[in-house]
Amino acid sequence: MEVYCTRPQCPRPQNHFPDLDNTATLRTAQQKFCTTCGMPLILAGRYIPTKQLGRGGFGAAFLARDRYTPVMRQCVVKQFLPAGNLTAAQLKIALNLFEREATVLEEIGNQNDQIPDLFAYFPVIVEGSSPGEQEQFFYLVQEYIDGFNLEEELEQRGSFSESEVVEVLGEILKVLDFVHNKDIIHRDIKPSNIMRDRNGRLYLLDFGAVKQITKSLTGTASTGIYSQGFAPPEQISGGQVFPSSDLYALAVTIITLLTHKDASELFDGFTNQWQWQNHTNVSPYLAKILNKMLQSAANKRFQSAAQVLAGLQTLINSPSHSKQPPLNQPAPTQINNPGNNPIQVPRKTSSVQQFSTIEILVGAGFSGFQGGLIAIALYGLVKSQIVALFISGAILSILIYAQTKRWLERFDLLIIPTITFAIIYFFPTLQASLGIQTVVVLSVAAGLVSIALTSLFRLIYRLLSEIL
Repeated sequence: MEVYCTRPQCPRPQNHFPDLDNTATLRTAQQKFCTTCGMPLILAGRYIPTKQLGRGGFGAAFLARDRYTPVMRQCVVKQFLPAGNLTAAQLKIALNLFEREATVLEEIGNQNDQIPDLFAYFPVIVEGSSPGEQEQFFYLVQEYIDGFNLEEELEQRGSFSESEVVEVLGEILKVLDFVHNKDIIHRDIKPSNIMRDRNGRLYLLDFGAVKQITKSLTGTASTGIYSQGFAPPEQISGGQVFPSSDLYALAVTIITLLTHKDASELFDGFTNQWQWQNHTNVSPYLAKILNKMLQSAANKRFQSAAQVLAGLQTLINSPSHSKQPPLNQPAPTQINNPGNNPIQVPRKTSSVQQFSTIEILVGAGFSGFQGGLIAIALYGLVKSQIVALFISGAILSILIYAQTKRWLERFDLLIIPTITFAIIYFFPTLQASLGIQTVVVLSVAAGLVSIALTSLFRLIYRLLSEIL
């Protein structure tokens, strides 16, 4: 069995113990130690880290197995690494804060099924690298969510549709409404902290003992408390945070999902404004909701998650929103909003994928080449340039429309011109007395011209989008 050492400075953290492949031995082993640095590997005598999930400036996360459960369930072990050398008094303060934060995480996790449950918290004291020196590490053990976070989803499948971000917005607002009523401010909402499990349920992660401990020990609210680009001005300046601070970060998360652009690319420092609407196409009412959440002044934003949920209710019930394609949308899920009627938010829907640059250029080449073949064939039949161009233009428009709807893609773009060319080749009357080689040259030239014009117009559009 592979066991991962959690000591931060360990040069070779992977350890292999063949005897732990035996379940009986795994359950009864007293302890195992890292073969490189001597760190105890079975944490609290129970949790066995198997691999590192991630590491940041103030901690690390490990996938682990709980050997005291019947199925040895997977869990996440989060390790807190205090920055610098702390005195005994500071470590005592850190431990007290760690315990208090763990209590809060246990409470909210047990009361809300979209927040991972807390299973355990404990310190581990080990011998240091120098004789007589001791090192102390703090650990939290939380429920493991098997799935992908939204940052990973964004990279894998591209920008989200409006209906998909409305789902994300509604689900996370529901969680924020719960935690804000517990006087908890998340302070680090971003795509990587929103997880979707294999069944499609969304979770809000990382409520962060690390953040509160770091703040208390260093006396600064800006170190490790937020993620650059997502935090509102009051959080960046180290001032007081509010529920609307989380709403600001959630809005930034939504616009990055809509545009598939980094937050830094969407904020104009010269005008101190978010310039995101040029990069996507959403309903005016959703844009209005997001722009209010993105206000620089905290008092000009929505003041609660419930207010935004009420705005979503209006959006979903508005005629303009109802006219949008349903995209095979299943029955909505209800969000209970205290003081208001239940709000309906769409569940996960399948959306039409965005076209990549390669797809656009391939489509342009297909359209030009196929249009050239059709025009030559029609001219060979009717002997009239005007009639041939008119009919070929109509046919080409239908083909382009079929591409935008993804009725034609991939092999269709090869099969259709191949069949058209074969028909022209075997019926010389369709060659317009040009000869088959000339037909090929003219059609290829039409395809290349189409690609060039498409690239030019795409470049002009992007330049105008940046300027305007």
